[in-house]
Amino acid sequence: MGVLEKKVMWQGRFLRSVLLRYSGRGAAGGRAEVRDWESIERVGCDGVVGIVPITDKAEVVLIRQFRPPVDAYVLELPAGLCDPGESLEDAARRELIEETGYAARRMEFLIRGPMSSGASSEVLTVFVATGLKFVGIGNRDETEDIEVIHVPIGRLEEGLQEVRRDGDYIDLKVHGLIGLAGKFIDRP
Repeated sequence: MGVLEKKVMWQGRFLRSVLLRYSGRGAAGGRAEVRDWESIERVGCDGVVGIVPITDKAEVVLIRQFRPPVDAYVLELPAGLCDPGESLEDAARRELIEETGYAARRMEFLIRGPMSSGASSEVLTVFVATGLKFVGIGNRDETEDIEVIHVPIGRLEEGLQEVRRDGDYIDLKVHGLIGLAGKFIDRP
């Protein structure tokens, strides 16, 4: 089992489509066969980071932005791309300021794993940010039109339901990653 060959089908500014030729077993563990798989890769970055920002008042800081692939606004955790040569933690700190205006006194590793392993090679590294201080919105890129939203952890589901009723999507990572970050939350 493994990738034997990779062919770039097209490449844009941020993504490229690749055709992967790989060796895999047939149905029910049969003999190995060579197959093709279409996938997407990131261009010009050294990884993807996500941040679970938690205020001293036990609020999670979320962002709301329009996402063209789903033609809707999506409520998400702050996230972004790691620039070449930048550490994942430094990227998380930078992205947190750029997207929310908050700097974190503490940035702690939470978890790492693939986000959509059937379609993309993207692996997300997630940090929990605490000891937040508002320092002002950083330099966003031209596509980022972001609204910052604070939701009390104690009424997270209720707050998310309100957003959903208004027609926005909730990124599924919000539920799971906030749950995993529970050990970092000091409830007032």
